[in-house]
Amino acid sequence: MRYFALLCLLVCCMVAYASESGQSRAEMAGRSLIGQPAPRVVVKTIDGQTIDLGALYGKKAVYLKFWATWCVPCREQMPHFERSYEQAGPDMAVIAIDVGFDDSVEEVRKAQKQLGLGMPIVFDDGSLGEAFHLRVTPQHVVIGRDGRILYVGHEANDKLDAALAQARSRSSAQMASAAAPKDEPHYDVGDRVPAFNVQTLSGASLPAFGAKAGKPTVLLFLSPWCESYIATSRPALAQSCRAARERADVLARDNHAQWLGIASGLWASREVLADYQREHHIAMPLALDDSGALFRRFRVMHVPTVIVLDEQGKVLRRSEDVDAALPSQQSAVTVR
Repeated sequence: MRYFALLCLLVCCMVAYASESGQSRAEMAGRSLIGQPAPRVVVKTIDGQTIDLGALYGKKAVYLKFWATWCVPCREQMPHFERSYEQAGPDMAVIAIDVGFDDSVEEVRKAQKQLGLGMPIVFDDGSLGEAFHLRVTPQHVVIGRDGRILYVGHEANDKLDAALAQARSRSSAQMASAAAPKDEPHYDVGDRVPAFNVQTLSGASLPAFGAKAGKPTVLLFLSPWCESYIATSRPALAQSCRAARERADVLARDNHAQWLGIASGLWASREVLADYQREHHIAMPLALDDSGALFRRFRVMHVPTVIVLDEQGKVLRRSEDVDAALPSQQSAVTVR
């Protein structure tokens, strides 16, 4: 009985910690957005409906919820979100934004049916997450009728409800000029990437390519929670993440290329990534892409993803399979 009570207490503490961490991460990410004009973007729902967010500003408040089908608190909060949609009325638009990260439209449709979701659902390509500083799931964004961002948070609580009520009452008489989202460059196979450095967990600033004469750079895009958090809900994906990490770590020791692990900033921190590195004895340098800039630059929406750059920064290969992306001399290396 005492063991059971301690176990329950531990679980409750873990849930409380995750909730607090999520709320603080969302608020910190959204701090620079509060009071700013919301981005003017046009989105398309999974049902083919086009929604011009900019056209809504000045007419309606807007409530966006960023979520993912693999996200447990997202599903737990869905009754609150569906209720908000049903009670929105003519002065508020409620839109679900699947973050698109390690998700699919097929999975979204399944969740839509299972959870009985009636609101419009958008499948993001990363651009909305970029515009609204996505760091956690779920992440709530509330935009007032004046077109300014009023609230960014993680929990479905009184603060969110108060923001939704306030958003409706915001006067549209002095509507903010809707901001255009940043147009960042993106790189695919065959493109040449401008030189940039990567800040690793050790504090070193490493060039993303060209550090080893005549040798390519292999960027392994990963998530430190992929192997554990979704081991039950997405076992194949968790296994893929584990296999990629194990294979990459072996190949990184053979000095045929410069290896860099780039971790997503979604639900991760330097501490979490450092624990992941220690737990698995990962030898290659790891860096946290806290803002998601590198994931966006290479349009990475799934982990693991491998990007191979030559000495001059040309993108040679891209794959979700480590061996398929590697130069021939490395892919021939066997695990010993």
